[in-house]
Amino acid sequence: MAETDVATRNLYFTSNLDRERILQQFKDVRQQSERLCAPLETEDYVVQSMEDASPTRWHLAHTTWFFETFVLSRTVSNYRSPHPQYAYLFNSYYVAAGDRYPRPQRGLITRPTVEDVYRYRSYVDRQMEEMIRGADDELFSSLLPVIEIGNHHEQQHQELILTDIKHALSFNPLFPLYRERKEMRSLDKVTMNWPGWEGGLVEIGHSGKGFCYDNELPRHKVFLQPFHLSSRLVTNGEYLRFMEDGGYERQTLWLSDGWNERQRRNWTAPLYWQKVDGEWHAFTLNGFRKIVDEEPVTHVSFYEADAYARWAGARLPREEEWEHAAADQPLEGNFVEQESFHPVPASSSSGPISQIFGDVWEWTASPYVGYPGYAPPIGVLGEYNGKFMANQMVLRGGSCATPLSHIRSTYLNFFYPTARWQFTGIRLARDSY
Repeated sequence: MAETDVATRNLYFTSNLDRERILQQFKDVRQQSERLCAPLETEDYVVQSMEDASPTRWHLAHTTWFFETFVLSRTVSNYRSPHPQYAYLFNSYYVAAGDRYPRPQRGLITRPTVEDVYRYRSYVDRQMEEMIRGADDELFSSLLPVIEIGNHHEQQHQELILTDIKHALSFNPLFPLYRERKEMRSLDKVTMNWPGWEGGLVEIGHSGKGFCYDNELPRHKVFLQPFHLSSRLVTNGEYLRFMEDGGYERQTLWLSDGWNERQRRNWTAPLYWQKVDGEWHAFTLNGFRKIVDEEPVTHVSFYEADAYARWAGARLPREEEWEHAAADQPLEGNFVEQESFHPVPASSSSGPISQIFGDVWEWTASPYVGYPGYAPPIGVLGEYNGKFMANQMVLRGGSCATPLSHIRSTYLNFFYPTARWQFTGIRLARDSY
């Protein structure tokens, strides 16, 4: 464990959780993954609709492999996996952890069965509970950071379970329903305002209290020019006006790479939108239905978000602007716990800025790079974030598929600028001069 201990001490700060609390957190996360899978049929678990997505069964097994590989196999004497090939099948991108089955072919594997994977999860859960209860104080203290990142890692995959199965179900002309939608709140006509921030020398990055990933560190100072953010997210109705004004045909609105991708991929609307009898509809986890103008637009790429911002006479926020604005906002919004599984309209009672957390991941204009002073941690878990710092863009705020306990104002998400299958959307920014 020596190398992993050093890596995780450098990677993460964790509060001094006692055994029962960390065990309950572990159980809660594991149970939530399985609750999210409850509406699925067995056939749904094995589909892989594109290379960026994975079968639900793989997500359940991979998150189990994480605890098996980074905790149990290194601490429990004579630990034996239910199958020696699980390490090969369910590793994702951890090169130092061993060989990996090719990602694009995950949907070709029919065994182990879904039932086998649930047995695998139960087996590892029992071993983890015994280890947490029985480890001596020194060992337990050294394992706390690894278990906590494992919990948060599984929460990331809970979001992927939803977005990946949505993408898979969208190909079915029967438009299968994942879950009935809870009653939506009344539709307010919320005006878009432009609250401002003075800028100046500010600090961003994690403060050292509670859990964070390594890419949220170190906390550092940045200088901001005065700026404004839109008081709410861009809506479907507003995005429709961009479309109707030729937004997808006007090359001058688009970055060069974005225009090339728009042509190559034949983008004419957000992902999942279809026109039926002259009206726009969208596939959602709650079924196929007409577009609701007041809902935040979602499933747009960075390039689409950027083109829309130009059309609207604005720009996308820089990540340091977004974090500075979000730092004093309450951590509340439409998260997976609300079980809407779709963005909901802004509320007129939300104060000067709304929807900063939840609903949709907000594209920023910032490339995903390390902060000044960042260095990938030593050890296998050092592969978690650092090696992806190229050619991707930063998103902030979480979405309707994100667990509330997983998000914070310093949290960084990152995707390639062409990605659309996540719940991604648009908040606008303007300069103050």
